[in-house]
Amino acid sequence: MANCIVNYGFSSFILFVWMAINIFLFVWFYFFYDLGPQFFYTRHILGSALAWARAPAAVLNFNCMLILLPVCRNLLSLLRGSFVRCSRTMRKQLDKNLTFHKLVAYMIALMTAVHTIAHLFNLERYNNSRQGVYDELSTALSDLADTENTTYLNPIRITNLQIPTYFGFTSIAGLTGVVITLALILIITSSMEVIRRSYFEVFWYTHHLFIIFFAGLVFHGAGRIVRSQQRTNPPHNTTFCKDHPDDWGQIPECPIPQFAGGFPQTWMYVIGPMVIYICERLVRFIRYMQSVRYKKIVMRPSKVLELQLIKNGFKMEVGQYVFVNCPAISQLEWHPFTMTSAPEEDFFSIHIRSAGDWTDKLIDIMKKVPEGAEGPNLVFLLTKFLFALRLGVDGPFGTASEDVFDYEVSMLIGAGIGVTPFASILKSIWYKFKDSDPKLRTRKIYFYWLCRETHAFEWFADLLQVLEKEMEERGMGDFLTYKLYLTGWDQSHATHVMVHFDKDTDVVTGLKQKTHYGRPIWDKEFEQVRKENPTSIVGTFLCGPEALGKVLEKKCAKYSDVDPRKTRFYFNKENF
Repeated sequence: MANCIVNYGFSSFILFVWMAINIFLFVWFYFFYDLGPQFFYTRHILGSALAWARAPAAVLNFNCMLILLPVCRNLLSLLRGSFVRCSRTMRKQLDKNLTFHKLVAYMIALMTAVHTIAHLFNLERYNNSRQGVYDELSTALSDLADTENTTYLNPIRITNLQIPTYFGFTSIAGLTGVVITLALILIITSSMEVIRRSYFEVFWYTHHLFIIFFAGLVFHGAGRIVRSQQRTNPPHNTTFCKDHPDDWGQIPECPIPQFAGGFPQTWMYVIGPMVIYICERLVRFIRYMQSVRYKKIVMRPSKVLELQLIKNGFKMEVGQYVFVNCPAISQLEWHPFTMTSAPEEDFFSIHIRSAGDWTDKLIDIMKKVPEGAEGPNLVFLLTKFLFALRLGVDGPFGTASEDVFDYEVSMLIGAGIGVTPFASILKSIWYKFKDSDPKLRTRKIYFYWLCRETHAFEWFADLLQVLEKEMEERGMGDFLTYKLYLTGWDQSHATHVMVHFDKDTDVVTGLKQKTHYGRPIWDKEFEQVRKENPTSIVGTFLCGPEALGKVLEKKCAKYSDVDPRKTRFYFNKENF
């Protein structure tokens, strides 16, 4: 339990508060509409479906207020900067912004389904009441204000129409409700993992239906189809008058009841987040317009493209990422890439792996530029080949890896191209050692890299060789412990390894540390780290697949000691 509190305590508290607010809103508004005297006549026609429609609407308002905030990247970066002096637990919550965004989306989907189904029942009962199918009171309530048409209760005003669907597609509430629901269905279905990974463009474009969703949401309540009874002078005695509808307007105790729709409230919930998001997009546009220059373009093995870029006023920290847009490929698509350069360098670099149509097109274009082109020569070549390769860069944005130097001991785990944030960290460490930075608190780093192909190690091995040499010269050989794991190989590679097994350096990377074959035994690795650091707080950082993240998260909880004076593991994962 104590280990769970260390890693999940604050996140669970935030989740509990969010869920408690949702439950409170649902229960409060359910009983408000189910017991409120002003809705007595409305309930007589609609029954319990009235409360079942209005309670989810209140929850929807609350969650639609929240849904945009977790994707305001600049706002999150501002908050992260404000929390620098706060505990790392507070900052870690900002790294789970997309998880919270998804939870809010699931709640919106659930409440939309309940709200829609309940209103379908309401529509049917309104129509049947209008046609005189139910009792005398229901018919009398539906016939109110046929002439002035202002203080009616039943929004269906046509008596000879038997199709409720017509009202659903011609009223403000009905039409906007259909548009909102269709937009939400498309957004959610295109957000599934299989579509987002394989057809990112579909996910990207359909996600922008949120503009239509919020536009419909703002106007949805303007139809005011749920109406409540208003006070009259003399007052309408509901207890007595409900049994004497023929006497309405004939005796003082029963004046004709007056009804009015509620004031639309949804816009009050979403206007603030919408303004914040518009400001967010303006900031992104300004950054997009700022010039980005190429310094160097390099094609790495395994279809990995390295871009070294320069942008005036650009400042970064280790582990941060940027969003990149190439108008020559798509005007609207922005893709996140972790920076592999160090803050101490005069440029920033990204490594782009072939992983879809957009990346494939960019790599194909860059392949036409001669290998290693850089500086003025690169500009000349780009002009010569008439490539309109203007890049838009938005960022940098903070991630969990920014906190790596807040720990005395860190475990860095990268899978495939997921090594990129740790390239930035290790480069920065090299510069800090080179400059003898007294602010460096970190005294031990464990680095693990899991890769399927031998060629993928090549571009990163040079950096490890430099670090290996630097640590030896400074007598700090124990500072960096790294293990490279090859998870895929063929028979020819196995034979090559066997023949050169007795070499001092690894046949794959040229490093002194030999490459491991297969996957790490994480219990063994965590046990070793805990044994070597018996009184330390260990930051565990992952940039890799979700499945590996779940495994490492469990290991952090398992090997964290209950005693705060002993080893504790804090899990951090990159999220885009």
